[in-house]
Amino acid sequence: MMAWEALAVVLAITYLVLAIRQNIWCWAAAAISTLIYLFIMFEAKLYMESVLQLFYLAMAAYGWYQWRAHGQNREVLQVRTWPISHHLFAIASVLILVFASGHLLTQYSDAALPHLDSFTTWGAVIATYMVARKILENWVYWFVIDAVSVGLYLNRGLLLTAVLFAFYLVLIVIGYRSWRASMADAKPEIPGGFERGLGSAEA
Repeated sequence: MMAWEALAVVLAITYLVLAIRQNIWCWAAAAISTLIYLFIMFEAKLYMESVLQLFYLAMAAYGWYQWRAHGQNREVLQVRTWPISHHLFAIASVLILVFASGHLLTQYSDAALPHLDSFTTWGAVIATYMVARKILENWVYWFVIDAVSVGLYLNRGLLLTAVLFAFYLVLIVIGYRSWRASMADAKPEIPGGFERGLGSAEA
């Protein structure tokens, strides 16, 4: 299991480095790493984290599609920001889901640290969606999630994964700065969806 965990860690680092560079191949690395972690988390009795890996697989495909150049002019998705109302809704939703799933896991399973497991899981769901949509603030969400994850994985004896997430905290700062810098080079736009360009909102 340690060898598989080491491989998953290498692929996870590859994913994040490529994501910082906005390289579409990050999603391929994410998919393979996710498949390995699916079994590792289940073995560690982190059931919410295990289910999360299935979501990651779906988001890897979604992220690949979103980041791929589309249209006649081969337009590439640009980094954007969310208005405060979207963040308030996202955070409230995560807290409600954490309470509900944490309670259910406590009552009906032998899950380890059910509420922390639920927090990192539901937080990762929204943060991964934000990455796929290239929302700048995803890095802020990930910093909080990964800081909690370090303690969670240490508690379950997943030392390499805990070290990985501690290293993530450094890469997250680099990622935020890199994505924000890319916004300065992009042309302001008014998209049809919820996200905003640099000209319409600040992080």
